[in-house]
Amino acid sequence: MSITVYGIPNCDTVKKARNWLDAKGLDYQFHDYKKQGADAGRIAGWVDKAGWEVVLNRRGTTFRKLPDADKEGIDAGKAVAVMAANPSCIKRPVVEYPGGLLVGFKQDEWEDALG
Repeated sequence: MSITVYGIPNCDTVKKARNWLDAKGLDYQFHDYKKQGADAGRIAGWVDKAGWEVVLNRRGTTFRKLPDADKEGIDAGKAVAVMAANPSCIKRPVVEYPGGLLVGFKQDEWEDALG
């Protein structure tokens, strides 16, 4: 199974997710936003599958520190632009696997999808 985990290595949730994958013996590729950036086309695909409300992390300090103009009237297109310019605004981790997408780490969901 081809699994790609997108995130930031020092994020606690990403660490939990990677530890879970390691404990299951699942091979995966890790894409580090800080080093490799975030592709707007890929983000748009995630938004199409899961919805921008799920993919956009509005609780984080990066989003809260954005200018009000960036946060007002947000829709899918604007959310993709914000996330591409500020990868820390993407909920972590995002996992692509054959036939699906996981956003965030909820062990029950991961068990059902990958377990």
